[in-house]
Amino acid sequence: MSGVWLDGTFGAGGYARGLLEAGADRVIGVDRDPLALEMAAAWAGQYGDRLQLVAGEFSDLDEHAGGPLDGVVLDLGVSSMQLDLAERGFSFQKDGPLDMRMSQSGESAADLVNTASEEVLADILYHYGEERASRRIARAILAAREVEPITTTLRLAEIVAKCLPRPKPGQSHPATRSFQAIRIAVNAEFDQLVAGLAAAERALKPGGMLAVVTFHSLEDRIVKRYLQVASGSEANTNRYAPQRAETVARFDLVTKKAVGPDEDELAENPRARSAKLRVARRTDVAAKAVDGAALGLPEIKKKGRR
Repeated sequence: MSGVWLDGTFGAGGYARGLLEAGADRVIGVDRDPLALEMAAAWAGQYGDRLQLVAGEFSDLDEHAGGPLDGVVLDLGVSSMQLDLAERGFSFQKDGPLDMRMSQSGESAADLVNTASEEVLADILYHYGEERASRRIARAILAAREVEPITTTLRLAEIVAKCLPRPKPGQSHPATRSFQAIRIAVNAEFDQLVAGLAAAERALKPGGMLAVVTFHSLEDRIVKRYLQVASGSEANTNRYAPQRAETVARFDLVTKKAVGPDEDELAENPRARSAKLRVARRTDVAAKAVDGAALGLPEIKKKGRR
């Protein structure tokens, strides 16, 4: 491995360090969470000018790169560092303020939960969390916030749990899907993902590598669809539909299917059990604009506050 790589979801710096130790000449680490960059200050200096830290969003990674890249790595979703800090408000297992903001700025989860209309909340829970009881939960949230604003993670988790059957042994917490949906909405994660894929396409030089790790089916569906379209491997599922014009591939698929963690990885990090890796190589074909709707991006209509 060599050249200039960009880690668009720097987090605790695991990927960036791995890339540097594998031989990358330089790594640009991008993160919108100020805490991630603060924590990296203790060790980043050992790599000198081979490691550049940037406060920003990976949706703008081509601007942060400042030139053509040999590789881009995106590890999506919330990091273990953020989950483990109760004060960040991501976890339904630890009591903390209902925050969930990766950038620590803008509208928080509490703002959303306490002001969005029932219809908007139900749409968020259904489209971003695939929660079938979305309308029931949305009604319960509105009823609860009329009594008292919902400001803590455990109170929201309790409201959601009361709407659903008690989980059987081995099943996930009843609030898992709702917390995922609200976090995605607060951080505009799907919009960021589509913009980030387009930015990576613009920034990568011919032969450059794109590696994306997803942690739930909605993210993976968007990435899979994007790579299918960009590589020209999209199937024509309707035999009666007109044949598509031949597509000139902007990427070649390195992994035909998503790659999951092996036993050693799971033993070291049980949270990786749902991880899926997809890798593609950039061709010399000019980048194209990415249509989020064509990738199945869920659309939430902002139908107002209460």
